[in-house]
Amino acid sequence: MKKRNVAIIFGGCSSEYSVSLMSATSVIENIKKEKYNVILVGITKEGNFKLYKGPIENIPNDTWNQSQYTEKVTISCNREDHGLIKLASHEKVHLDIVFPVLHGRNGEDGRLQGLLELANIPYVGCESLSSALCMDKYKAHELVRNTNIKVPESFIFTHQDSFEKIKEKVQNLNYPIFVKPLTSGSSYGITKVEEEVQLQEAVTYAYEFDSTIIIEEGIDGFEVGCAILGNENPIIGEVDEIELQEGFFDFQEKYNLITSKIILPARIPLKERTRIKETALKIYKTLGCQGFARVDMFYTKDAQIIFNEVNTIPGFTSHSRYPSMLKEIGYTFSDIIDKLIELGQSR
Repeated sequence: MKKRNVAIIFGGCSSEYSVSLMSATSVIENIKKEKYNVILVGITKEGNFKLYKGPIENIPNDTWNQSQYTEKVTISCNREDHGLIKLASHEKVHLDIVFPVLHGRNGEDGRLQGLLELANIPYVGCESLSSALCMDKYKAHELVRNTNIKVPESFIFTHQDSFEKIKEKVQNLNYPIFVKPLTSGSSYGITKVEEEVQLQEAVTYAYEFDSTIIIEEGIDGFEVGCAILGNENPIIGEVDEIELQEGFFDFQEKYNLITSKIILPARIPLKERTRIKETALKIYKTLGCQGFARVDMFYTKDAQIIFNEVNTIPGFTSHSRYPSMLKEIGYTFSDIIDKLIELGQSR
């Protein structure tokens, strides 16, 4: 059987550039080379697309972007090209499918997905509209709230809103509260605010990552997650739980687990884990997700399930939460990659 050309895209013009390099390396190492002809496309921090033909180990340590290994390319919007064009030689590179392993803005927010849809190139993961909705924490919450699933109380603000207006609007939220960039990931720009005196600094920090911010009430509970894989009839991995010693699950904790732990399966009764899975699936379908996503929720002491967010391209190393939850029900990392490519091509 002829091998299919799979373009794995990594890097990206995003604050989560470094996270993408780690995730992509795991995908490259675990994809079945006997089935796929792997084509590597790196996007620099400045947003330039480059075909990469160097050592894999140069990707995680961010030394991949060297002239002897790369050449500039672009995705052709002419559907008959169905792939890349090398800018120097105008040579075409046919792609059967694209596997975006990008996190955050300009990769997970629907922009790249829209470009691929315009070019009629199949790809792995959620479509452009779903990706954009899930990236916008406020819009995602409002849509999910309409299905009678609980969400945190929140307000959104832009640079046009004075700090006095922000203070006035959030005064009825019980502290601690969370100040977040509206469309950032990996906990970049997020501050847990314990008292009002910390609020202005947190707002200023969040604006460094987005022109719109969201301020949410804190939830007295712990975070649980569901890995979902599929289009019309998705499967759901085992529910995990985040155990925190203090603070919140910020960037350092997510990628280093300094004082926190990921408990799998979550230490709650099977009946409750089933209820969490059902809620996650309802959220996944409400937001139009396809391919894969990780749905994060809070579980409170009085057994309420409260929606937090959806990651449409979750962390994807072999030890990340998403593959770990699916491993618990029998899927290897290579199986997951295989299934995702199949789902992308069948859509």
